[in-house]
Amino acid sequence: MMKLLWVDDEIDHFKSHILFLNNKGYDIDICISGQEAIKLIKLNTYDAILIDQNMPGLSGIETLDLIKEKTLIPVIMISQNSEESIVEEAFGLKVNDYLIKPLSPTQILLSLTKIFKNKELITNKTISNYQKNYQEINSKINYCNSIKEWIEIYKILTYWELEISQIDNNDIYEIIESQKKEANRLFGTFIEKNYKNILLDNDIDLSHTLFKNKVIPELSSERPTLMILIDNLRYDQWKCLEPDIISDYKVTVNEIYSSIIPTTTQYSRNSIFSGLSPIEINKKHNELWKNENDEGGKNLFEKLLLKEQLVRLGKNVSFNYHKVINTKEGIKYYEKLENEKQNDLSVLVYNFVDMISHAKKDVNFIKELAKDDKAYRSLTLSWYNNSNLKKIIIKAKELGYKIIITTDHGTINVNTPSLVSGDKEISTNLRYKTAKKINSETKKVIKIDDPSSFLLPSNYLSSCFIFAKENTYFVYSNNYNNYVNMFKNTYQHGGVSLEEMLVPFVVIKPK
Repeated sequence: MMKLLWVDDEIDHFKSHILFLNNKGYDIDICISGQEAIKLIKLNTYDAILIDQNMPGLSGIETLDLIKEKTLIPVIMISQNSEESIVEEAFGLKVNDYLIKPLSPTQILLSLTKIFKNKELITNKTISNYQKNYQEINSKINYCNSIKEWIEIYKILTYWELEISQIDNNDIYEIIESQKKEANRLFGTFIEKNYKNILLDNDIDLSHTLFKNKVIPELSSERPTLMILIDNLRYDQWKCLEPDIISDYKVTVNEIYSSIIPTTTQYSRNSIFSGLSPIEINKKHNELWKNENDEGGKNLFEKLLLKEQLVRLGKNVSFNYHKVINTKEGIKYYEKLENEKQNDLSVLVYNFVDMISHAKKDVNFIKELAKDDKAYRSLTLSWYNNSNLKKIIIKAKELGYKIIITTDHGTINVNTPSLVSGDKEISTNLRYKTAKKINSETKKVIKIDDPSSFLLPSNYLSSCFIFAKENTYFVYSNNYNNYVNMFKNTYQHGGVSLEEMLVPFVVIKPK
């Protein structure tokens, strides 16, 4: 039986309508205000909502705006108001239908039938199309021989994951998740065998080549460029933000590049802004590189590293660099964006997605909100829609900026603990470790005894690294069970996975 919520301050006028729908197999909860509706939606699961526009307190549109932040339930808006502006605003909030009072029970039934039939058709078509492509995707996963092929596979998997997440079929969603898990297993094996060659072959852009090869060609004195680096942004998160961000603009570049490993800010982002591998930064700018156990922040010199890179490339580019780590700084940058137009390049590092990832293990309500990839994407989209970053992008468009959207690395939901041990100087990250000596479960890690072969500096005369594959995370034997439970089903980065390494690079400009 379909369960509906009907919200109307004059609900008593619709008793005959409700009885009619009950007889057609619909179970209906009723309430008389937007505030009451929001409470009921938190407590119950509904297949559709019928809501009046003209109510005391919260109007239908105001209620819908709050509801749509948290749910994708189909909505039918009912109103005496047929003004074009109200109808457009309602459809802008993605209502499924707009009915004008007075209306008959049959009108409502037809609207509901249309919604559920359409939903069923979409579901069946999505499942059918995925089933037709399933074997081909498996074949591509099993016979992938290059990093470019892995990028294409990841795009395909992400497309189907997002499509299937929109339909109510957990069995199919589990299948695509299983397929992605297998892809990550084989991707880890591929990186273990081929990463050294990837660093040398220049087949795709990596962290340390990204700025020279992708950003520099976009710079022009004719139009200012705003480069926004959203820390820790996965490709699937980008695909959720993409429709809003690219609206009214022309997409000129929409690609994936690969983060170097370790997939952390210290290594990947310093490499982006310096245009150098970590081992080169350590050699050429030793005073700007912090080793694993050095005190202080590991990314304090990004502006200086970027300046040095521009000088080294012989580029006479006026630029500025800003980092936003809280709401106050976001507002401040929004207010000064117009003044930034005097620069050829404005670089904005935005840290909020990274904070969601790290907060998940500490804050119970965030852990509940981001319990899996589907929920994590939803949380990211909800944050963006209410963020200062969205305001900054809207204003940048109004000011005519060319806009670059990218990130330094992604993240993965971890749920498989792996026991490690090492000397007292062993690093703390849950997805990679470096020390003089490390003992680990060999099948679950990539281990290198010569860091320079991965273009990494040695913290000691004799150093090694291990990197977690798939959804593994490292724990020590001391207080083992406590740390296993603390970090299980959290989002971590630093290791080797499609989600951590293969990340977006996008350029949009005015049409």
